[in-house]
Amino acid sequence: MRKSLISSVAAILLLSGLSLSAKTLASVDGDEITDKDISVMLRAMPGVSYDQLPEDMQKKVLEQAIERKLLAKQAKSEGIQNSKEFKDALEDAKEDLTLEVWMRQQMNNAKVSEGDMRKFYDENKEKFVQPELVKAKHILVQNEKEAKEVIAEIGKAGAKASEKFSELAKSKSIDPAGQNGGELGWFSKDQMVPEFANAAFALQKGSYSKTPVKTQFGYHVIYAEDKKAQAVLPYEDVKPQIEQNLKIQKFRDSVSSTAKKLREKAQVTFK
Repeated sequence: MRKSLISSVAAILLLSGLSLSAKTLASVDGDEITDKDISVMLRAMPGVSYDQLPEDMQKKVLEQAIERKLLAKQAKSEGIQNSKEFKDALEDAKEDLTLEVWMRQQMNNAKVSEGDMRKFYDENKEKFVQPELVKAKHILVQNEKEAKEVIAEIGKAGAKASEKFSELAKSKSIDPAGQNGGELGWFSKDQMVPEFANAAFALQKGSYSKTPVKTQFGYHVIYAEDKKAQAVLPYEDVKPQIEQNLKIQKFRDSVSSTAKKLREKAQVTFK
């Protein structure tokens, strides 16, 4: 139970960015609505932040925040804060808030040294292995005949096969990526269906599939633009991730230790 509480609060603190500053997004009758207000509303959606939402969703969330502010003002005007129900709920909220603010302070106080981070990296390099990657583009058509015709056209382009491939992707591919010349960017083997992945990773850099590749989506022609061998990511690339993970672990250990000591001293009775 204690681990669950600590983990939940740690997640909340990370989602809120551990920031004490607030950015004003709107105001209602002079009352500000800040990014912190929005963060509170989004807590029910772990991993979601306001800045990452599409513009139309941001507008909807902000409208909900405005509505929430107006309803809260109405509730205050009706004297809800003087009711016993409100006062009881406020006491419960105070305890939750007290714990959350205290835990935020503990999280901020958790420090990780350069030596700790470097040691973790050196002892856990297998956790930072970047798999083999391929950067590719593709053309997706409905049948094998079309795919073979595409391959033939690319073959006629000779040294300009890459340019021809992009041109054909825009005019013939039924995949949305066709609008961008069939570009798929970098991907690992497990990010694609097996038939596509096996064909793509078998290609040499700068080559394309000479026979159609059949998947559940149709028939593909694949062009391998670049390849990266499996490698351990450099320390500097993963340092922020290591720092965050070690900081969370240090926070959890500290809070667990404090809770254990307090439990040993406390007089607890069950009824």
